[in-house]
Amino acid sequence: MGGQYYLVSQLPAFSINQSAPLPVTEEYFIDLCSRFMDKKAVKAIQNLSLEPPRQSEKTGYDVLDKWYDYERSLRIALSYLRSQKMKKDFIDPTNLLSKVSSDIMQTARTAINFESPLEAEDYLNQERINYLSNVLPFDNFSDEAVIAYGLKLKLANRVKKFNEEAGIASYRKIYDRILGEST
Repeated sequence: MGGQYYLVSQLPAFSINQSAPLPVTEEYFIDLCSRFMDKKAVKAIQNLSLEPPRQSEKTGYDVLDKWYDYERSLRIALSYLRSQKMKKDFIDPTNLLSKVSSDIMQTARTAINFESPLEAEDYLNQERINYLSNVLPFDNFSDEAVIAYGLKLKLANRVKKFNEEAGIASYRKIYDRILGEST
């Protein structure tokens, strides 16, 4: 367990909103974890994703299972509300919408009411960070805490790639294609 303390003490704090480069890369993070964690935990960290599997499956890590359930529910809620807004049918053959909590549904409602897609994404990313902070284990030196750090790092890297002008152009292109106004 001493190695775990050494590992966590080397992980610098960061904010997803900071304009400076992140103090650690995902590659460095994975390499560091591979030196101090067991193979099962390292494999989980190497396979971290912001996109949950379509079907809920246990990973062996509570924080990761909760993250995937949260993100899956948020995506379902967003999909449902966007389809309503566009007056399109929402197809839910496995009735996943019924499992979405009222808190997640409210988060999605707030997000779709932003004028700017970038503002909506900023809001959703902050909600994601808040969720991860709320499900952190009490033991800051556990595998679960390191996995949560990895998810936050992935989220921060995603945020760093946002470009307002390119995002608006891409959004318009996708939106026009959905409405059938463009080929």
